[in-house]
This record gives sequence, structure tokens and C-alpha cells, in this order.
Amino acid sequence: QVRLVESGGGLVQPGGSLRLSCTGSGRSFSTSVMGWFRQTPGKERDFVAGNNPIGGGTAYADAVKGRFTITRDNAKNMVFLQMDTLRPDDTAVYYCAAVFPRNPLAAPSRRVDEYTYWGQGTQVTVSS
Repeated sequence: QVRLVESGGGLVQPGGSLRLSCTGSGRSFSTSVMGWFRQTPGKERDFVAGNNPIGGGTAYADAVKGRFTITRDNAKNMVFLQMDTLRPDDTAVYYCAAVFPRNPLAAPSRRVDEYTYWGQGTQVTVSS
């Protein structure tokens, strides 16, 4: 089976940091666009960060720019989201996603419906 599995979520105080991991299995994701999305109850799933290792670079949602960093280790088939200066409104279920894009040089897509593979999500709660 082809899978993405997130880990690293938990409870953290405002201003704290957390590092999420996403591990792929069943195939190599070394050439895929990898994205992080988040969702709260009753809300749409929103783009957080993305990376295209072929040539599209990285992209961030305005709400997390300067605080979150997406990185990847293709040798380990993993992608990470380093989250710093966390705020209560960062509380959400965080999902990793992957797609092998039609245009490998494009910037990472911000659209949920353009990603093919999804993890099950990991809960991040920012609260004192």
C-alpha cells in the first residue's frame, strides 16, 4: 500500500515550537510535490506549506510565513514542518499530502483537490 503517515503533533503552549513529520511508504515521493494542510472542525482544509523539489521551490500561507518551515529528506522519504512561535489559532489537525504534478516546474499547489495522497492527520493544540 502507498501511505503517508504524520507524527509529531501534540499539546504545546503559545509561543512554543513543534516539529511535524510525514513518512511515505509504498513508493518514493522524492520527485513529488509535498504539502502540509490544516483543518479545524466546521472549516475547510487550508494550505499551510508546500515544496516542489524539482524546481518549484517552496510556498507558505500568509498566516504562517516566517514562523513555519517545510523541509524534506528524500533519502528517508520524509517531509517535515517546523512550527515556531505557535499561536492558539494554529490549533488544527495537520495533514501531509503529495502529488506528482503535470508540470514538474510549477510552484507547489495550494489546492486540496490537486493532491493525490493524504495522511490521516495529526492533532496540534496550542493552549496554555
